[in-house]
Amino acid sequence: MTASGTHAGPHAGRGDADDLDVEEALALVRAPQSDRTGGTDGSDQTGRPGHAPARPAGHKHPHPHATPWPEARAAAARAARQATRRPHVSVALSDALGLVLAAPLDALSDLPSFDTSAMDGWAVAGPGPWQIRDGGVLAGHAPPEPLTDGEAVRIATGARVPTGVTAVLRSEHGRTGPQDRLHSTREMSHGQDIRPRGQECRRGDQLLPSGTLVTPAVLGLAAAAGYDTLTVVPRPRAEVLVLGDELLTEGLPHDGLIRDALGPMLAPWLRALGAEVIAVRRLGDDAKALRRAITTSRADLIVTTGGTAAGPVDHVHPTLERIGAELLVDGVGVRPGHPMLLARTKADQHLVGLPGNPLAAVSGLVTLAEPLLRTLAAHPVPEPYRMPLREAVQGHAHDTRLVPVVLRGERAVPLRYSGPAMLRGIATADALAVVPPGGAAQGAGLELLDLPWDTAGIGVCFT
Repeated sequence: MTASGTHAGPHAGRGDADDLDVEEALALVRAPQSDRTGGTDGSDQTGRPGHAPARPAGHKHPHPHATPWPEARAAAARAARQATRRPHVSVALSDALGLVLAAPLDALSDLPSFDTSAMDGWAVAGPGPWQIRDGGVLAGHAPPEPLTDGEAVRIATGARVPTGVTAVLRSEHGRTGPQDRLHSTREMSHGQDIRPRGQECRRGDQLLPSGTLVTPAVLGLAAAAGYDTLTVVPRPRAEVLVLGDELLTEGLPHDGLIRDALGPMLAPWLRALGAEVIAVRRLGDDAKALRRAITTSRADLIVTTGGTAAGPVDHVHPTLERIGAELLVDGVGVRPGHPMLLARTKADQHLVGLPGNPLAAVSGLVTLAEPLLRTLAAHPVPEPYRMPLREAVQGHAHDTRLVPVVLRGERAVPLRYSGPAMLRGIATADALAVVPPGGAAQGAGLELLDLPWDTAGIGVCFT
């Protein structure tokens, strides 16, 4: 496999098409030392974030046909909108978390469906003091006998209020006297601590519109409203094809073989993005196996690792051409991850080709896979946000950079070990900072991309 399709390991220094090509390397060699302290991946030799340099004057972009990073993300979302959609599905409440409502959630009954007590205490009729009746009223039991003026009966929270009751007197606001007489220690108002029928909604009211993300609170509301199932947009199906003869699935690297870092990482990452991962298959560098896997896949999204350049065993481009796939994005102006691609393989299927280096593959996930999966699942577009940098970050001369950061107070702190073959930085990151071409100075406000397990609520979804 060529350098651009290589996974993390001892060969990561061979020269990676993700971040450095011959023209750029020569430009760096010719540049003064002060201009190349940080290297093209924005870190020095120890992996520390570098200073933000000026863009070299007159230096032409080595990949003029690469899609700019924002346009690549928009193209992925647009491709999903144009795809043939799977029909909506009905799922049990227990399976609906993280999905999106495909139909409005209308009330199936009044809520509450009868007058209920909001507190433990006494149901009272008319003005006090009251004569306490034997027994009590409990939630879930048979309808109680009506009360007449001057009567009271013990009642539990959630119990049906008897006919004739004017208020519920809280336990802490009542005092019993001789001959089972009940006295109020506070002023009372008519209807106090009674939840009247239909207080929250009436039957037929729309509780939530279609397009609502199903959170735990939505599940609770649906259950209260009488739903056993919900009509939702189905979870997109994803399949991962791991390419490369040099990859080991266990043990230490040896004899030119390296551990596969992407196979264990991609499936849970895609699940965190809302996909149903139907398979992770290791194909090696086998063009026939790759073609067979793509043409027989029933996934909505196929994700390949490595093999996206033009070397002798980089089979992704030739295979896509042979099967008549439509290339929508062929290279992106982003570092790491430049040789990523997006193709339409069928009317209802797309393929995202990730570079083989691990952080470059992460870049491909957030650039192409995330907007495509989000749109297929009908999830809302996250609100963009920005934070100032605690220190300067070096940029690429022409392309956007994605740099792992941690959030400390009101500042984003760039992390070390942000080279294309490194996972050490992203493993402790809170987000990825979007660094514009030319870099960003200390204090500059940069757009941040949350990692899917760091977003609040049901974003943490690995099942």
